[in-house]
Amino acid sequence: MQISLTDRMRDASGRRPFRYLVAAGLNTLFGLAIYPVLLWTVPWLRVHYMVGLLIAQAVSLAFAYSSYKLGVFQTRGGFARELTAFLSFYGVNYAANWIALPALVEFAHLSPIIAQLMFSALIMITSYFWHSKVTFRGAK
Repeated sequence: MQISLTDRMRDASGRRPFRYLVAAGLNTLFGLAIYPVLLWTVPWLRVHYMVGLLIAQAVSLAFAYSSYKLGVFQTRGGFARELTAFLSFYGVNYAANWIALPALVEFAHLSPIIAQLMFSALIMITSYFWHSKVTFRGAK
């Protein structure tokens, strides 16, 4: 028996898609805001913008994983498998980000904030599919 994506995403109350949209919106706002806030509030990070990126990514990851696990998919257990899948998605994306951001800043002469916004758009689009099909695939 094949289960449709809609059926897999819908929990008993049918509210999982709504919760995903809310969490994704909050994660996006938080993730997009923390990098510029760090650069604007910590002068040292304006020069060392890659350190700012590292800090922003670590804090954003913790926030996003918590919101998806607890607020959207509401899974119990499976922490090691879920976290591994979650981090593998972002690990690949962040590795690409560490290449793309300096290239966009140094060679394309974009501001670090604009470059990061552009790269974040790609992550936003692909994260939904990964999390629903891989990270939290066992969610009921």
